[in-house]
Amino acid sequence: MLIRYLAVTVAASIFATAASAQTAAEHIAAGDKDAVALNAEGALTEFKAAIAADSNAEQAYWKASRTLVDLGEFEPDKDKQKDYYAQAKDLATKAVALKPSDPEAHFSVARAVGRVALSVGKKERVRYAKDVRAAALECLRLDSAHAGANHVMGRWNAEIMRLSGFSRFMAKNFLGGDVFGTASWAEAVRYMERAVQLDPVRITHHLDLAEVYRDRDKPGDKEKAREHFQAVIDGPISDFNDAHYKKEAQDEIAKLK
Repeated sequence: MLIRYLAVTVAASIFATAASAQTAAEHIAAGDKDAVALNAEGALTEFKAAIAADSNAEQAYWKASRTLVDLGEFEPDKDKQKDYYAQAKDLATKAVALKPSDPEAHFSVARAVGRVALSVGKKERVRYAKDVRAAALECLRLDSAHAGANHVMGRWNAEIMRLSGFSRFMAKNFLGGDVFGTASWAEAVRYMERAVQLDPVRITHHLDLAEVYRDRDKPGDKEKAREHFQAVIDGPISDFNDAHYKKEAQDEIAKLK
């Protein structure tokens, strides 16, 4: 009986050692599977385990950053949300330091910094807006067909144009936001249409394009907005927050009728 017990104990110990010896690549692969299954918490655990296994696992950093932004977007606890975004920014910045040639790392910086900007004052928000634009443009320099970076630039232009003329003037002339002068509705539409063209399945592209058309409000824009809100409603769920996006689209299309 003792020998049998020892054999079981040794076997369990060997199994535990093997499990703890998973490589960073194996953890990343497991995290990717969790992400596809819309299990963001599980994906984050795996990506952080990959970083623990190999501190140079650059992909794990930006994938963890991406997941933290997903988790934070509809997090009701504002303190927890801020923590998610702060972590996301730090991890994405480390990914860029590890591999400056990776467009995904720069895209993750743009995405995370954009979220961090929501919780700071006006002057600091202007600086963050410049950082978001710089990171997105660097991503596009490395990969002009990056749908996510096109989306960020489309949204960046739209958010600037949604400010009052006075707010844009103040930011441009007194807060150091000189790049605000480059923003336009035409650029918002161009970048967002490019994002939809590059990745038509991802419903968040359709949602933000619809909102650009809704807010620009030129002749024909209402019909275009309705078309893309409907594309969100009809589209497949493939990302963690897609159910929320569908609800938003349903609410918005009802207002257009």
